[in-house]
Amino acid sequence: MREAFPEAPKPWIDLSTGINPWAYPHTEVTEEALNRLPTRAAYSACQRAMAAAIGAPPETLLLAPGSELLIRLLPDVISAKRVTLLAPSYGDHAVSWKRAGVTIVNTTNPLEMADETDVVIVCNPNNPDGHTFSVDALNHARDKLAARRGWLIIDEAYADLDPGLSLAPLAGSDGLIILRSFGKFFGLAGVRLGALIAPASIRDAMAARLGVWPVSGAALEIGTRAYADTRWQSSSRTSLKSGAARLDESLEGAGLGLVGGTDLFRFVETADAHGVFERLAQAGVYVRRFDWSTRHLRIGLPATQTALERLEAALIL
Repeated sequence: MREAFPEAPKPWIDLSTGINPWAYPHTEVTEEALNRLPTRAAYSACQRAMAAAIGAPPETLLLAPGSELLIRLLPDVISAKRVTLLAPSYGDHAVSWKRAGVTIVNTTNPLEMADETDVVIVCNPNNPDGHTFSVDALNHARDKLAARRGWLIIDEAYADLDPGLSLAPLAGSDGLIILRSFGKFFGLAGVRLGALIAPASIRDAMAARLGVWPVSGAALEIGTRAYADTRWQSSSRTSLKSGAARLDESLEGAGLGLVGGTDLFRFVETADAHGVFERLAQAGVYVRRFDWSTRHLRIGLPATQTALERLEAALIL
């Protein structure tokens, strides 16, 4: 962006991600985490802390260096000929399954395809529009898929914002695979920590591909501490909700239509979204645009009042 818009004022304000701008602050790690290979005890401690935070049995979790790698490996673990994806949604799911050569069906109602597909993939909440599916609707689709030896894959990268949306309490059920991400809600994307939650056969197949030390010692220490810090998690949900409300006021004041999102980003509609993107970029504000729409943008939460005011000023130019 700096190269594409060299005259833009600095510092740049990056609102292109859906990552918590007020990250979990307690990120110190021991020397042992850095100069020794990760231990089984450290892995188990993080596994238990994550499981307790999301309400899943610890043994159903396989830790990984972020959910992105899991997305790319799943087509190698699951045999499928026909995969149904929610659209629009996080693009790497489609990229990974296309690479595997399967038939892909994109639809706004993927759960309705549970009777006629091998795999259904949804993000809940969805990225980029924030659409959510009820636990009952998801479990009903999982039941149908499991009866046909199919799979419901739920990407819960943003589920920490609203734990009631998660199917983690059903972890280990037939036909259910859940992907969890640490970096977005905790604001520490560089830590690279996530989890696959699935029946033993899927966990074992994925574990064989991840190897003996899939997660760094530093990630295990930080993850253990963060997942156990339920007070910070509750406080962060409150702060994010307030930040999203302030952002809403600014976006609506600029005439943008709020059509979706989560408490980590807003999904807006405007007649010339790519033109607004250019105008914001020229002002040193980076938001997310889409190849598939000229009317929509995704805008993350500004970290400071100064950043919010710069966004407001750029929107009314």
